[in-house]
Amino acid sequence: MSAIDGGVVVVPCSGIGKTYGSVSREAAYILVDELRPGKAQLVALSKLVMGAEEARDAVAQRQAITLDGCKLACASKMVKESGGAVGCEMAVLDVYRRNRQLKPKGISRLNEEGLQLARAMAEELAIQIDLILGEANA
Repeated sequence: MSAIDGGVVVVPCSGIGKTYGSVSREAAYILVDELRPGKAQLVALSKLVMGAEEARDAVAQRQAITLDGCKLACASKMVKESGGAVGCEMAVLDVYRRNRQLKPKGISRLNEEGLQLARAMAEELAIQIDLILGEANA
């Protein structure tokens, strides 16, 4: 078994070519690599869409956190369709509404405000991981 047994899976939007999709993916990297390493595993949405067995197994065995770039909520829908349980759904637009001063721009490379928005999203999601894993300070 992996080093994150009992952790969560993180499934970001795959909206390639869309700014909010880029924000969701950057937030996922920050969350998994910096804020909660060892407690979260990144699962590519494309692998779920293609039916990759290891991706489907990962979402079926642990709670998932989904990061959606638009109202279509593809990440959340695919986790559910793949037999997973979504412990927390978060949309970039909702985080942007709470941080209107951070206007993201760019696609392949986000501007500084887009990177700050991604970090804000990751920080909110880190708290959700703690809650899911029962590690939040009461």
